[in-house]
Amino acid sequence: MTFNLTTRIHELILSSLNAAQDLNSLPGVPIENFTVERPQNRSHGDFATGIAMKLAKPMRMAPLAIAQEIHRNLEVNELIETVELVAPGFINIFISKSWLVNQVEEILTNPDTFGNSDIGKGEKLQIEFISVNPTGKLHIGHARGAIVGSALANMLKTANYEVHQEYYLNDAGSQIDKLNQSVFSRYRQLLGEDISMPEDSYPGDDVIKVANKIKLKADSEIATGSKPDIRQLSKELSVPYMIDLINEDVEELRIKFDNWFSEKSLLDNGEFEICIDQLKSMGLLEEKEGALWLKSTMIGEEKDNVLIRSSGIPTYFATDIAYHVNKFQKRGFDRVIDVWGADHQGQVPRLKSAVKALGVDSEKLHMILVQMVRFKKGETSEKLSKRQGNIIPLQDLIKEIGADACRFVFLSRSHEAQLEFDMDLVKSQSSENPVYYVQYAHARICSILKLSKEKNIIYTEADLKLLQHESEISLIHKLFQFPDILETIARNYEPHHMTHYSLELATAFHTFYQQCRVVSDKPSDVNITKARLKLSDATRVILYRALTLMSMSAPEKM
Repeated sequence: MTFNLTTRIHELILSSLNAAQDLNSLPGVPIENFTVERPQNRSHGDFATGIAMKLAKPMRMAPLAIAQEIHRNLEVNELIETVELVAPGFINIFISKSWLVNQVEEILTNPDTFGNSDIGKGEKLQIEFISVNPTGKLHIGHARGAIVGSALANMLKTANYEVHQEYYLNDAGSQIDKLNQSVFSRYRQLLGEDISMPEDSYPGDDVIKVANKIKLKADSEIATGSKPDIRQLSKELSVPYMIDLINEDVEELRIKFDNWFSEKSLLDNGEFEICIDQLKSMGLLEEKEGALWLKSTMIGEEKDNVLIRSSGIPTYFATDIAYHVNKFQKRGFDRVIDVWGADHQGQVPRLKSAVKALGVDSEKLHMILVQMVRFKKGETSEKLSKRQGNIIPLQDLIKEIGADACRFVFLSRSHEAQLEFDMDLVKSQSSENPVYYVQYAHARICSILKLSKEKNIIYTEADLKLLQHESEISLIHKLFQFPDILETIARNYEPHHMTHYSLELATAFHTFYQQCRVVSDKPSDVNITKARLKLSDATRVILYRALTLMSMSAPEKM
């Protein structure tokens, strides 16, 4: 696993505190968790901590005096160049440039694993996302959760989680009955019958596509002398055909699920009934108003919830309980992440309390709630809404701007914040377009390395100590933030940090490129050229990893 610089500095400070306490130069109070940060302004150090201010009250000492004892006991090694104490008690740490430049070699030695960690310790983790009813193709309102879920899955794999990506199919209940009726009606229309679609049906083109597939299947059977039951064919094939259409969109977004899990299977194999019986045996069920209710107020919720409607059809909440019990108890996932829309916020506590009652460790169940998207084209910005009729098919968006731009923009902000999707910006080919800017940095490096190859410049044995320019050092510092970024993402389930980091890395490289001539024709510059080529190659490796972890392409020319 990769050496994490922030973690190492944290360890050194903690070790210094413990040493000072052992020597009785600092009082023996408990050392609570503290942060080590990378200051925005590097004149304040490459790393800084305010631990001395945090300890001032329990230790009953001036923070600057505590900082002095930490500094006095700080292990002297090749990593730290200087330590600066600033009132009232900040500890600013500057990393040795000679140590730093030598670490570039580690990136090139481990290009596929640099930044990886063991946070997950091999835990079996399931991440479920999209999970839209299989009654139509995806639209761009579904894209944000899809991209957040798939990018997070990629990044959690770097933290030694055994990651399984799943789509949960709501293929039971009234919505599916409505789909089957819609498909059957469209089939009859294809035969030339003058009929209207049923009230509250699915009228979209997706249903027509499925009806056409049903017709092809029926025509094939008729040609062999069979008399197919069209209603039965519709029931058997409408959902599988609709899944095929959804999967087309998913693949366009470069997402591949390990499993498509059927809600209906929980009802057919008895798992749902087992959960109901367990809840009943615990005295948590009650029949009223013709429906079966979960007495959620007995397990900490504000109100009770319907599990089975008076029609006999289970609610989504009811099958969700059985589904999550299946995840943990039958399939043995150690940790589960659900990526849901923000409108599902109220469902989180009631689901957690229900599965906890059935023996699931609800602390291992985490929900990511993805906020709404506003779509901007020109000067107009509006919230996407089926009722307003401004929903755009996902496939149309991908055709217009490409999967790379789609993925980057939907990852560009925290899932907790609303997002404005600026169509004009993501289509532009300029530095204003963040996708173009990052990919251009990768392509520019590839062009430089191609030039060096044409000039037969071999840089594998380059002397990295020659890298002393401020822009070179800043670029190396940015490269070594990559393990920190991956760790932050893995601990907090926040993949948007990768878009921000990739932009910062691209900026650091473009600045270096402008201030330092990489390939010089001067014979006297041959050694610095080799060192800068090696640094450029290491930057290419990290840009490539950042882009591929976001499931974006890393072009070699643009």
